[in-house]
Amino acid sequence: MTDPRLMHTVGVRALEWLWAHRDGFRLETDVDPEIGFLDRFKPVGELALICRVLFREGVAGSRQADLARRLLDHTWRETLDGGRMLARGQRIEPLSPIPFEVYLPYKELGYAEPEVERAVRLYHRLESWSALEVDPNRRLGLAAFQRRFGLAPRTPEADLAGATWLGHTPEPWTVSGHIAYDVTHTVFHLTDWGARPEGLPPHIADYLAAWLPVWIDDWLDLERWDLLGELLVVDACLPRPTLDERAWTGFAAAQQADGAMPAVRSMPEGDPDEVFDVVYHPTLVAAFASVLATSRALTELTHATA
Repeated sequence: MTDPRLMHTVGVRALEWLWAHRDGFRLETDVDPEIGFLDRFKPVGELALICRVLFREGVAGSRQADLARRLLDHTWRETLDGGRMLARGQRIEPLSPIPFEVYLPYKELGYAEPEVERAVRLYHRLESWSALEVDPNRRLGLAAFQRRFGLAPRTPEADLAGATWLGHTPEPWTVSGHIAYDVTHTVFHLTDWGARPEGLPPHIADYLAAWLPVWIDDWLDLERWDLLGELLVVDACLPRPTLDERAWTGFAAAQQADGAMPAVRSMPEGDPDEVFDVVYHPTLVAAFASVLATSRALTELTHATA
């Protein structure tokens, strides 16, 4: 098992980079709606989700917790204008679930914007919202978000899992880049982002226990740090995580001195805004993996000494 200090340090450094580059979580308010005003919400929503996991797991040190709260306050106040930008996004694209997906983790952490909540409850009643044509793992995620918000999903999550790629447990050597992300996000949704490992159906848990170590080795050797980070999160979501030492050592070594995590091989160069757009996601994933893996490692140590 990996030393918890190594995993913890990865997360602290990642949050330090995210805080130093907080202005990268920006919206482009004058973008043509046909291009997609809501595309810039994605980094903000992912940040809120991961900060929620950090507070939930309760293993963050004071530095991590302080940075996470400051990032949440900054993005809610400055980027989202107290939630009003989410309401604006919902008015621009009424049937898009993106403002709702971004809003939910903020709501769970104590932030509120009544206009967004009214819109969510209205659109939940519309056939168009439930009829949106999305990938099966995204449909599963939307059902989970509705449940967490207090709405009954039109289709129960248990009935949606089997339609995902992972639910079919296909030939494991067919996992490529896009499919691998489908796998990881299906696990995130089924386990409520690591809160409920028991949410994985037994046949999926067994499939992952058998093949996840192989995938981790492959993406470590390919230096695909973004995807490796997500697979390390999946490992921490399993009922019996491995916390693979070789993978974590390689992952930590790829992290830059300032805390940034490259997506593939080495850090990109160029315009700072463009670099942020490439690097923010693997860095967020590094923080996510760090928190979950540290929590699981401390649990294992507690059991070992009990």
